[in-house]
Amino acid sequence: MLVESDEEIREILKDMKKVAVVGLSADPSKPSHYVSKVLKEKGIRLFGVNPRYEGQNIMGIKVFKSLLEIPEDIDVIVVFRPPEDLPQILEEALQKGFKVFWMQPGTVNEEVKKQLLLLGRKVVAGRCIKIEAQRLGIPSSLHPLRE
Repeated sequence: MLVESDEEIREILKDMKKVAVVGLSADPSKPSHYVSKVLKEKGIRLFGVNPRYEGQNIMGIKVFKSLLEIPEDIDVIVVFRPPEDLPQILEEALQKGFKVFWMQPGTVNEEVKKQLLLLGRKVVAGRCIKIEAQRLGIPSSLHPLRE
């Protein structure tokens, strides 16, 4: 299901507890870094995915080589990778399991989006999760920090 309405996005944002950030960067100027910082401040439990930083912590977020190495279930997979990388990410995501596949602006791969929709999966495409959380007024109090 392609998620487009404010009501649907608000529901996802309110319900998400564990988020995998695919393409998390240690560089504070990169969108994956500052978006993750805002989500973390809202109390969301984040897992980074980036082979370059495997085993490290970025802002207190443990980084894994792949989605498959994350030892917990994931609610939302947020992608910060070029569209051509999405088929591999989708393959891992389907093996891992998730509730929502969120493609940030500039990451949308139409073929991957079609595959997800054919599988009946929830997809957010071309929207920034940070902007949506701020725009829809999702406060930190909805997400008490979970360890």
